[in-house]
Order: sequence, then structure tokens, then C-alpha cells
Amino acid sequence: GGSRALSVRRAVVAAAIFEFLGAVLVGAHVTDTVRKGIVMPSVFAHDPRLFAMGMACSLLAAALWLHLASWWGMPVSTTHSIVGAIAGFGLVVAGVEAVNWHKLFQIIMSWLISPVAGGVMAYLIFRITVWLILGRDRPTTAAVHFAPLIVFYTVFMMSLATIFKGLGHIIREKNIAFLTGPNALIVSAAVAFAAAAGARILLRRAMSGWHHKPLDQQLERVERSLAPLVIFTSCCVAFAHGSNDVANAIGPLAAIVDVIRTNTVKLKVAVPLWVLALGGTGIALGLATYGYRVMYTVGTRITQLTPSRGIAADVAAATVVLVCSRMKLPISTTHTIVGAIFGVGMARGLAAIDRRIVREIAFSWLLTVPVAAALSAVLVLAAWRIFGA
Repeated sequence: GGSRALSVRRAVVAAAIFEFLGAVLVGAHVTDTVRKGIVMPSVFAHDPRLFAMGMACSLLAAALWLHLASWWGMPVSTTHSIVGAIAGFGLVVAGVEAVNWHKLFQIIMSWLISPVAGGVMAYLIFRITVWLILGRDRPTTAAVHFAPLIVFYTVFMMSLATIFKGLGHIIREKNIAFLTGPNALIVSAAVAFAAAAGARILLRRAMSGWHHKPLDQQLERVERSLAPLVIFTSCCVAFAHGSNDVANAIGPLAAIVDVIRTNTVKLKVAVPLWVLALGGTGIALGLATYGYRVMYTVGTRITQLTPSRGIAADVAAATVVLVCSRMKLPISTTHTIVGAIFGVGMARGLAAIDRRIVREIAFSWLLTVPVAAALSAVLVLAAWRIFGA
């Protein structure tokens, strides 16, 4: 959004489409009912109605906090809101033992790890871009030689992220052998090589005759030519986010649906397609209504983005999310991308960053779990009063 490669309306539409596709095509078909095992399900095994009610309250609590935060323009994590809300429900209903504190601590650690990893990675990628292209005497000439490398790495990472993170469950279920293990690397490399070759041809055409022009015009030309790549990277990040976060958000809904159907509390439930579609639609609606506020914060207020900076941030975020999910670390896409944009700003020096907004974002992150937990607890208590479970 902030890198001006797309108008805001187009950015919203593109993001919405890819979030929706991510959710519906590759969102988890099986979700752990009690997200990430935050609350021990054995606690509620004897009382499915209570479990369903708690899940409903958790959803509502997370939704309330997300609405507040988005209205405030803060990029808080859906996953963490849900996790906090479920922990709050567990605390109220079954006390301290019901909450898996070890798991909760792990997830809290991932909040620190994601933005730091995203930031470091983005800083490095952007510094390399400056060193190879933007800092040269003739950036347009350098772009023809080195931008395809960036295209290669970008498409390679995005393709891997899509195969592993995005299409993971489908490949496991259908057992598509040619996309597993080393083959995934080969397929991704082939796609990336084709993209890089194409980019080189296009760049050579776009840059011909420009290397005599003044430096600022050359830089402008290079940034303009990178715009399509930002659109690609952003769509990939949206796709990964949809496949990842929608599943988290609708886990409780899938649990409720299952309880109503079977009247038992299960550890894993199937997610019907209509639930995934509902989640995807919700994300699309949210982007259309509140999305621009958060986009404004992330894309414009942290630091000024240009196409090259946007690419560095997106690619860094995708890399970190991919690696962490391969290592089974719970990670927040949101925190990673915000950290990455911060890292790109740092590559230009502290003055390039609006520290006030960074403090606000950090504060909103700290609030997320306690606020979601408190809201959920209050809702559960209220529901108890009303429905007398």
C-alpha cells in the first residue's frame, strides 16, 4: 500500500482476493479446536455446551478487540487475539490449571522473535539492494544485471512459502509426491528462474538509453520498474496470511459447529468449506472497511516506503514466516511484516522512522493478549449469568 505501486482501492481489492484465496484454497481443513492447545480440552470434555459457549465468547472477544485496534489503525495480530481470548475463557471456567502456560509463553516469545527476525532480514535485504543497485553510479545499468537476482530470490521464496505454508495440507492429504521435499525446491527454482529471465528481458528494454540520464532520474526509473514486483510480493504475503490467520480465527467457529453436530469435545475437528469461505469473506470485508487505516499505519506512517523498500519488507517477512513455520514456531504474519518495515526504515537510519508510531504499535501488541483475555472472561461470566450453564 505505502509503496505507491497500487492505488489504495486496488491494493485493498488485490489483498482481499488473495487473502480469500489463501483461506479457501489452502486454509487448514483440520484445525485444533482449542487453538494451539492453549486450554486443555479435557477440562470441558464432560460439558460440550459450556465449551461451545466459551468458544463463542472467545470469538466475540477477539472480534471486539480487533475492531477496536483496526479502528485505531493498529496492526494487531488476529492469532494473538484468539489465543488471549481462549486463555481468558479457560481461566474463568476452569482456573489456572486449565491454561497451558508453557504453550502461552512460547507464543509470547514468538511475538518478540517475529518482528526482530523480520526486521533483521529486511535490513539485510535492503542493504544488499542498495549495495548492488541503488548505490551505484549507474543504477539503471546495475538494475539490468542485479534486479533479476532479487526477482529470482523473491519468486523462489514466495513459491516455496506457497507450496509449504500455503499448499501444505493439500499436498499431505492428496499426497502429491512431486511437490514434497527436494522436489519443492526444484519446482520453485524453475519457476523463479523463468521469472528472473523474463525480468531481465523486460528490464533491459525498460532501461535502454537511460544510463546517460541524471542519477535521480535513473533511481526514479529503477523504482518504477520494480513496482510490478511489489504487487506480486504483497499478494503472496496476503495469500500466506489468509491461509494462516483465517484458520486461526475460525478455529473456534469450527469447534462450535462440531459440538452442535456431535455433542462431544474433540481435539481436532474438520473445517467445513463454508466456514473457511466465511472467514475469507470476513477478511475481505474487514480490508474494505478498516483495512485502509491499518494500511496507512503500516505502509506510510512507520517509514516512507518505495517499491524497493516494499519488496525488501515483503520478501523478508515471507522468508521469516516460511522458516519459522517449517520449524513449527508459532509466528505472527502481522508482527513479522511490521518488524520488516521497521528494518527497512532502520537501513536508512533512525531518522527515517517515526518512533511515536512504533511505540503505539508496540503498546497495542502488549495489550492484545490481556485485553482479549479480559474481554473473553467478562463475556463468559455474563453468558453464565444469562444462560446459566
